[in-house]
Order: sequence, then structure tokens, then C-alpha cells
Amino acid sequence: MDSLPSNAMLCLPMRYTFSLAVPAHQMARYYHGSASDVQVRADTGQLLKFAARHLRPFLTPQGVNGRFELQTDENQRFLSLKKVG
Repeated sequence: MDSLPSNAMLCLPMRYTFSLAVPAHQMARYYHGSASDVQVRADTGQLLKFAARHLRPFLTPQGVNGRFELQTDENQRFLSLKKVG
């Protein structure tokens, strides 16, 4: 990176980790269409917003709970979401 000009911005994919605890009754709002996005605060303090449909693979009868990692592309568009704990 030393060869980059000092004013060059390097846009790389980003990874954000966060904890999430959404009870099943709240997840039902996403299935009924009254809510479509989820907002969470990453461990870094940044506010993240993504489509609730990305949580479907992690839904249990108790809701969605755990530690997650969200990956975005260089334009901050969703790439992936995985459970990490």
C-alpha cells in the first residue's frame, strides 16, 4: 500500500460483527410485511441496516439469536451474513 498516492481511497469489502436477539414474535412482523429492514449496531459502533430476509436461514422457534458477521462489498452493498457464535 505504500505505492498508493496519499489522497487515494482504498475501497475494500468490509466485515461487521454484531450480536442479535430477536424474539419469534418480532420476526413475525417481517413475515407479515409490517417491517422489511433490520437495524443493528456493529461492535465498532456503526449502525447497520439490511433486509430482514437475510435472517431467514437463522430463524428458530425462539427467534434469531447469536453473533453474526455481515460482509459488504466496496460500495457497502450486502454480500453475506453468517452466524459466528
